Amino acid sequence: MLDRDDIKAVIPHREPFLLVDRAEDVSAEGATGYLDVTSDMFWVPGHFPEYAVMPGVLIVEACAQVGAIALLSQEANRGKIAFFGGIDKIRFKRQVVPGDTLNMTVRITRSRGPIGFGECEARVGDELACAGELMFAVK
Repeated sequence: MLDRDDIKAVIPHREPFLLVDRAEDVSAEGATGYLDVTSDMFWVPGHFPEYAVMPGVLIVEACAQVGAIALLSQEANRGKIAFFGGIDKIRFKRQVVPGDTLNMTVRITRSRGPIGFGECEARVGDELACAGELMFAVK
């Protein structure tokens, strides 16, 4: 199990934008990551003041960070940065709120040179919160 310090050794994201607390099953084929959603996260006061809901774009970003952990853990990609190349077929099925633990799985489906593609799922318990396809560009 990778903790936040281990994750920081792989991807360049830092607080407050590091959106993965722990990761496991990291390989060239993908990874699983976890985010404990808390009431002190930077987006809580403004989204929304009376009913905090994690913005969907941050759920997708958290999934992308899990994908980046998988890609940048590969020897050929160490020390590089993974950028979004595209986001497709993303659907949101459940709200994510403080107190939830977001369980994200990214499966790398193919890669060619600096471009990689993956499928992501984010769950809270057994409930699907978000799913879709991601494209990465490694530089």
